[in-house]
Amino acid sequence: MSLFKRIVNKILNQPEEDENSNITKLADELRDADLDYKFAQLFTHSGGYFNYCADESEALQTLNQILKIEGINSVFCCDEQLQKFLDVVKTTYTPQLIESNDAAFITCEYLIAFDGRIMLSHNNIQHYHSSRLPEKIIIIANVSQIVNNLGEAMMKVKRAGNLKNLTSISGSSSKLDTPNKDNTKLFLLLLED
Repeated sequence: MSLFKRIVNKILNQPEEDENSNITKLADELRDADLDYKFAQLFTHSGGYFNYCADESEALQTLNQILKIEGINSVFCCDEQLQKFLDVVKTTYTPQLIESNDAAFITCEYLIAFDGRIMLSHNNIQHYHSSRLPEKIIIIANVSQIVNNLGEAMMKVKRAGNLKNLTSISGSSSKLDTPNKDNTKLFLLLLED
């Protein structure tokens, strides 16, 4: 909590409220829950849009709905497999990030159940910093990518040995590491393996 908020709360005689306390309380309540359920709850609690998809067909339908509802016309997508999805739903994409991209359609490394964050690397966003991504980000992942915590994700990254430029993002409350990105919408399509 900022110093200014603390002073105002003292003056108005209101109790101090920790900004991360809600997510911490929820994480504590979900301590014994299944990893996928815990991740989904914490991801949506932080402002993300969670979509469970039983198969690729359902993922295509959900992707198409998101593109239509959000009015997305041009997508940054550097993954050749994901570009095939965009071809099916007839959406324009660029393999390099350009200013006119309405959204990014990417994969991720891991989904961290501990706090509902998503770990990205250069494999997912090339050399771009996450703050440069468009305001709408659609991520596709598999249930098997869910890990308990950051430590477990880092162990797996270390074993893989070739990942660099790691970052993590969460729902819109994270603002993608910059205060200017307060309208970010993060959509997750979670596919069953």
